[in-house]
Amino acid sequence: MNDTAARAWAEPLATGVALADGQLRLVWVNPALAELLDIGPRSAVGQSLAVLLHRPEWMALAERALREPSPHQLRGIDIPSARGETARVDVSMQRLASGELLLEVHALAPTAVSDTPLSATLRGFAHEVKNPLAGLRGAAQLLQRRVEDEQLRSLAGLVIAEADRLAALANRLLRHGGAAAQLGDVNIHEQLERLGDLLLAEPSPPTLRHDYDPSLPDIYGDADRLLQLLLNLARNAIEAGAKTLVFRTRAEPAVRLGERMARMALRVDVVDDGPGVPESLRDTLFEPLVSGRADGSGLGLALAREIAREHGGELRHVGRAGETTFSLYLPMGHAHD
Repeated sequence: MNDTAARAWAEPLATGVALADGQLRLVWVNPALAELLDIGPRSAVGQSLAVLLHRPEWMALAERALREPSPHQLRGIDIPSARGETARVDVSMQRLASGELLLEVHALAPTAVSDTPLSATLRGFAHEVKNPLAGLRGAAQLLQRRVEDEQLRSLAGLVIAEADRLAALANRLLRHGGAAAQLGDVNIHEQLERLGDLLLAEPSPPTLRHDYDPSLPDIYGDADRLLQLLLNLARNAIEAGAKTLVFRTRAEPAVRLGERMARMALRVDVVDDGPGVPESLRDTLFEPLVSGRADGSGLGLALAREIAREHGGELRHVGRAGETTFSLYLPMGHAHD
């Protein structure tokens, strides 16, 4: 089937159908898919396929489908609409003779979603934190305008940037279906430097050391979410008693991420000199509401693992007292704009 025949065949269907070019940009969507995504058929043209396949590993599968003649399928995935809602669908992808990628999107019947105590708690927290964040941002803006010391102005700017980032995260938590990830090129070393600035601005900052591989390329992901993940790891270490943190980056070949094998992954290690993870918690360390501290919420590591998995990656832990390592693995080499 050529692309002209595909369009004529798919135009009246209730099933969503799209065509993407060799750079994984949409060249056409039928009315059913445009309605599902809540976008205009014409405005969709030229957009990255990431508006539909917003997770990096799904985009990687689409890239693979462009190279291979056999169909590829995604089962039961959640795709976002322009309204911030999500729909659960099955997606079939197949390369046409023209070199374009044909996608068929079958909407699945919605299932009842229970409002778990954890999700309700997170949304309640997000709602309550928005007003203090607005006040914090306003106060920082006043300070930035009135102080002359350049270092103090820089610190005020840091507060404003963090207040904006946290407000955006709170807004996403308040949407039941979640908002589409803000995907783009991410320089992991820039995020680690930003993390360092945040930690060094604290009243009792840790000693920071860096061990970077400068040859590592950018990855494809959500910069704010990845920064939140790294901040959770660092704060968890400091609150457990660590005085020194080492940020290390490496390329790691042949890593299993979930159910698939990544030919190459980016590894980010956060190494601390704290007392280590108690033996009794090691098997449940990343589960919600599990904490080794009496005043801990047990959410930081659970959210960090969730963000890693959103990016098709994994979060792992090894270590002993005096040298604890949390390693973030992220797939490298995904197609994107």
